Amino acid sequence: MREMTGGHDVKTGAMVVLPDAEAIAQHMAKWLTEQALAKKGSPFVLALSGGSTPRRLYQILASAEYRDRFPWANTQFFFGDERFVPESDAASNYNMVETEMLAHVKVPPANVHPMLTSGDPAQAAAKYQAELEAVYGGKTLEPGRPLFDVVMLGLGDNGHTASLFPRQPVLEEKKLWVSTCVPDDAPHTRLTLTYPAIHSSRHVVFMLAGAGKREA
Repeated sequence: MREMTGGHDVKTGAMVVLPDAEAIAQHMAKWLTEQALAKKGSPFVLALSGGSTPRRLYQILASAEYRDRFPWANTQFFFGDERFVPESDAASNYNMVETEMLAHVKVPPANVHPMLTSGDPAQAAAKYQAELEAVYGGKTLEPGRPLFDVVMLGLGDNGHTASLFPRQPVLEEKKLWVSTCVPDDAPHTRLTLTYPAIHSSRHVVFMLAGAGKREA
């Protein structure tokens, strides 16, 4: 597991090496709960990730050990990316998070912000940015005032994170916080946080498991 810290411009990093995916998920559950409990006076703003290792994390957070400790009512749950498929689709990150965690805990519905996956993708991205702006309290990201407390990310075999795929125009986006991506090596149009939004976080955490991710 790799964590980068530094607010608006992430500049420092630390790596935590653990024996397997289960240990990563357990470590992350403890760390994330500590971060959320430490946030007082304002909401804890979290960007969730899809993937098998985060799936286990969500199961742990919904377990008896954590579901009465984690500050669900003080947490705003956003998503780092989403496939442009119905929320009921097995490929939907929201579907996975809802099934494994949100359906089992006492989180106010208004605190959960799934990405809209119907209609025009560009308009859906704009609507999601508006939701982020409402929580942030502004339309311009300011150094020293992060958009997120934690952004969770994975890493694909082709090096992509969130839905920032190689060779795609979204990689060059400098102003929008949320944009679209149509990868040439994976199915589905995507919505994704952009680099400016990801960098505006107190912590950016890559949850990586497996020998293929060792050198990432």
